Amino acid sequence: MRLTALLLLGLTLVAGCVQTVPASPSAGGGSSGGGARVSIAEVSGRIEAVSEAECRARLPRGNCDFEILVETDPAAGINAFQTVDRSGRPVIIVTQGLIREVLNADELAFVIGHEAAHHIRQHIPQQVNAARRGALVFGILAQMGGGDEAAVREAAQLGATVGARRFSQDHELQADQLGTIIAMRAGYDPILGAAFFQRLPDPGNRILGTHPPNAEREAIVRRTAAGL
Repeated sequence: MRLTALLLLGLTLVAGCVQTVPASPSAGGGSSGGGARVSIAEVSGRIEAVSEAECRARLPRGNCDFEILVETDPAAGINAFQTVDRSGRPVIIVTQGLIREVLNADELAFVIGHEAAHHIRQHIPQQVNAARRGALVFGILAQMGGGDEAAVREAAQLGATVGARRFSQDHELQADQLGTIIAMRAGYDPILGAAFFQRLPDPGNRILGTHPPNAEREAIVRRTAAGL
């Protein structure tokens, strides 16, 4: 595992980001942030080992060589997401703002485990395929309606967005479920970890929202933990 500080990401395929939250004054090291007491190297090392084992068990032919990186740009706010590099290697990006905001190692472990779960559950390929289908359908409908090239292109872009978001809430809950298993097997408490959701804006049941309601996410964590 290589822990690297990044200034520029340059990665385009993304799955399962934590809802982006602007960095608060406490995220810079104030009294309400807990990052100063949390070791990203220790937490990521333990979560990575369990994630790779889980990945190899579920994806015997998949790329399970996780890399966990830290985004140091303050403008990135409080965020985390999973992507892949050009070779197909799974990459988890955690912002420095999020590391400073977590109150304990359990929260950080759960967030990283959640992002690893997106790769193990193959959410990026599913989103890409859904986006392509959405772009195709919307583009054809725009053509049939007599739209010009610009209108068709705009419709295809909208279709790609709608397609990619169609299953996003289900993907988040699937990642919460598997992330709970990963966190517990790494020795962390996912119920304490999921408390991080309580400090995020609740997306509720917005149409085409990318994340399910926070209460629903916490509930699946509790149910999964109770069954382990």
